[in-house]
Amino acid sequence: MHFPRLEDVNLEPLWEEDINHKIAIKHSLLFSEIDGEKTAIVEEKTLGDALNYFSKLSFDYPVSIVDAESFERLRNKFLEIQTGSDFEEMSTTSEELIEVESDLLEFIRNSQDLLSSEESAPIIKLVNSLFFQALQKGASDIHIESGEKKGEVRLRMDGALKKHLDLEKSIIALVINRIKVISNLDISEKRVPQDGRTQLSISGKTIDVRVSVLPTYYGERIVMRILSQSEDIPTLESLGFSEDISNNLYKLLNHAHGMILVTGPTGSGKSTTLHACLQHIATPDKNIITVEDPVEYNANNISQIQVNTKVGLTFAAGLRSILRQDPDIIMVGEIRDSETADIALRSALTGHLLLSTLHTNDATSALSRLMDMGIENFLISSTLLGVLAQRLARKLCIHCKEETRLAPAAMQETGVPPDKRYYKAVGCKECDFTGYKGRQVIGELFLIDDTVKEMMKDGLNDFQIREAMKKKGMKTIADKLREMMVEGITSYEEAIRVGLMDG
Repeated sequence: MHFPRLEDVNLEPLWEEDINHKIAIKHSLLFSEIDGEKTAIVEEKTLGDALNYFSKLSFDYPVSIVDAESFERLRNKFLEIQTGSDFEEMSTTSEELIEVESDLLEFIRNSQDLLSSEESAPIIKLVNSLFFQALQKGASDIHIESGEKKGEVRLRMDGALKKHLDLEKSIIALVINRIKVISNLDISEKRVPQDGRTQLSISGKTIDVRVSVLPTYYGERIVMRILSQSEDIPTLESLGFSEDISNNLYKLLNHAHGMILVTGPTGSGKSTTLHACLQHIATPDKNIITVEDPVEYNANNISQIQVNTKVGLTFAAGLRSILRQDPDIIMVGEIRDSETADIALRSALTGHLLLSTLHTNDATSALSRLMDMGIENFLISSTLLGVLAQRLARKLCIHCKEETRLAPAAMQETGVPPDKRYYKAVGCKECDFTGYKGRQVIGELFLIDDTVKEMMKDGLNDFQIREAMKKKGMKTIADKLREMMVEGITSYEEAIRVGLMDG
């Protein structure tokens, strides 16, 4: 096969609508007009690949070989047109978004010279693609950090951070500025922390994002929490609590007044459980008002107040105002101080059902935590209905988990039976090489019955009450974790991390 050879020519690109030029360029196949005739342009070193791809197209254009320099000149002109057409119809539909990290890195390399300002189309596409990929992977937070030489994007998936990609220092700065623009934050201010909120429409889905910017030694870092819409609020059944906990929780929620607390560390799903409880009891004949910091779920059938300390709207102030709004059910995002605790307990005493969260390690510790806040013993025993302590334990990926042997000392220490099979995390494509996929909620429900009230009256501390409740049959978080290990749902390492040794 002999093709005409052209040396040192300056050809103009021929952009045919019927050809997927993106793929053609990848196969080193370009098109131009030579003497008024449409021609396929190839170069010597990639001749085979180009002709192979050209044979699949239904065009009978003549083929010309050009030298490497001429080919590169024409290729650059094609790339300019391609980049322009890529960004002309810059919308946030999934076709316009980059779905895979490797494609995103290639896109950044190709668009280096176009990444000039936070308003430029490539940066918009880059930021939207980051959000899209985070949503696809089911991430709850996106962390963007500036380092000394480069920046890094990490995603929090199933409660653990995982590196997503590295970005150049200059690009990180543009990405942060772009996020500030869409969150209505001050671009020029890089010395003080800023908080904002933004709403994005990605592939037909609207998502709310809470943005926090913090100045660090090497530049700013941003953490974005992806918030859920009301349709994403799970039901109590779908949360995955064991049947005994669900049934007892339903009974507690039927009370007309009293206080129900959910406890656990940050990120253990307390807000999600509270909102699932509210959705369970929300009916048109009830007035439900919440005071939260921040409002994490936008629910349609309840009134939600956002805490704003700058203007003096604290949990305590919000709670006082709520009580004048004739509520049936109140939800306080968190009891942080004695003032909030006092108003909360008194409102529960005066005929309201109050739901809130506390930061304690287990359910029975809630009693001593409230006492530390200066709440009288009799107030707690007469208003508190129950305390649910919860954790989220990562589940082993079913595709790659492997059987493992536990050290006899570890079995003895944790109290798991020695004759069972246990599994460890490995990591594969399915679980993004983390070894875990999805999380399981586990909880212990501490019901304040007459026995507990008697023990509190006798001055027993929370440890003694806990031991008495265990004897009565209360299943603790550690018991649930042992069950998960025996069933092969989670690993020994994850059970230890979540609280297997807390008893």
